[in-house]
Amino acid sequence: MVDAICASGIMVGVDAPVAARERELPDLMIRYQHGDREGVEELIRRLSPLLLRFFLASSALRQEAEDLLQECWIRIHRARHTYHPPQPVLPWIFAIARHTKVDGYRKIHRRRVREVLTADPPETISTAANAAEGQGPDLTALLQELPDSQREVLFMLKVAGMTLEETARASSSTVGAIKQKAHRAYTTLRGLIEKGRAK
Repeated sequence: MVDAICASGIMVGVDAPVAARERELPDLMIRYQHGDREGVEELIRRLSPLLLRFFLASSALRQEAEDLLQECWIRIHRARHTYHPPQPVLPWIFAIARHTKVDGYRKIHRRRVREVLTADPPETISTAANAAEGQGPDLTALLQELPDSQREVLFMLKVAGMTLEETARASSSTVGAIKQKAHRAYTTLRGLIEKGRAK
């Protein structure tokens, strides 16, 4: 699976209908802005799994990721008037998600500095066991080796299905910088895979 990421630049598991959904999201967002309850519920239903995966990509703890998801929806609700149709919704949403994540991890870090934490049991024993048994590299572990900014770019491009321009807008960056981060991420993943095969 990881070879497919590096060789073709396409992450396995990308939601195929992302582009189709993106065409419907502005209408749902407009309904949300006008207080249409069904529009709000449908937008939350469609985007929450994607946002949760975004937060899980940077957090080992599911509870922290779920807390960030809740905070993100609060921020989206407060900022809903700043969305301007017919602009794409995903870059607007992921810009809010990025800021939520940064602020959330600052809080988490401050809390951890003051607390004495005990070791948590691993949450993905079966994934680690599969990798140990030679069934392929553990993609989650490999992605954790990447810097957060590169992991974010891969997520937006390959999981959320956003374009380079949309990813640049969501991350307050340039298309060139996004291309460079993606290239570096692929290069790092290739190196990690080759290192794992050499063992």
